Amino acid sequence: MGWDVVVLTRQPQQQLAINPILAAPVRLVYWDGAENGPWAAELEGAAALVNLVGRSINCVFTPKHRHEILHSRLRAVAALGRAVAECAQPPAVWVQASAVGYYGFAGAGHCDEASPVGTDFLAEVCRQWETAFQAACPAKTRPVILRLGVVLDAHGGAYPLLARLTQFFLGGAAGAGTQGFAWVHQQDVRRVFQQAILRPELMGVYNVCAPSGVTNALFMATLRQSWQRPWTPPAPAFLVKLAARYLMKTDSTLILGGRVCVPRRLLAAGFQFDFPDLAPALRHLARSE
Repeated sequence: MGWDVVVLTRQPQQQLAINPILAAPVRLVYWDGAENGPWAAELEGAAALVNLVGRSINCVFTPKHRHEILHSRLRAVAALGRAVAECAQPPAVWVQASAVGYYGFAGAGHCDEASPVGTDFLAEVCRQWETAFQAACPAKTRPVILRLGVVLDAHGGAYPLLARLTQFFLGGAAGAGTQGFAWVHQQDVRRVFQQAILRPELMGVYNVCAPSGVTNALFMATLRQSWQRPWTPPAPAFLVKLAARYLMKTDSTLILGGRVCVPRRLLAAGFQFDFPDLAPALRHLARSE
């Protein structure tokens, strides 16, 4: 197809381990995630703009971290919006990351793209992030918002830690275990981004999560099966809160909160998941380690 992939990064001198969405040469260009600069020329006539920028939410939600989580996202969208606005030929499509945290803590309730925004901190982050994107995306550019579930990857994100806990016989449910767990295999995530770029009929908001929604308890039970570990008692909520803050250095709401999401619009568009069901996905990840 003749694609060239340009990655905007604060560390262009590093040889990053990048697996492009479209198999293509990769070039690293400096930007600071906030201000315009020479990087903006890369957007002129671009086939697609994909924005994933934002401080990791894998932290304790102190006031400082809350500010960084929100404003890193808003600054990046604003900077990209200013650069795109100056393009004589803006990118054909802007694919903007968001998260299923948009729906708040819905427990085991099922959320699709028409469900209302939640009221907790991460829901507000997603709401402001998406609102900023909608204001920044020009009329000539096709807008796509991908609300990502928990991406399961053998080499990053939440899966390696959960797998290690399970291998050491600590893979019990968190708290009551009834909270929803919206998951998606990383292979399907790459394919969704690819189709969002290549299919001109895809527009608007899409949930990116497997169609087989599960609770935390079911997820952990299936994870134990993938590692051939026996039943493990659940971890009480108060222990989860302590371990999250002082051992894992993350916010316990990421573990004890959740929602089950349905990728209604992706399925309606004919997207077929490579890993629609949890057990085969976890077995595949276990073999990949």
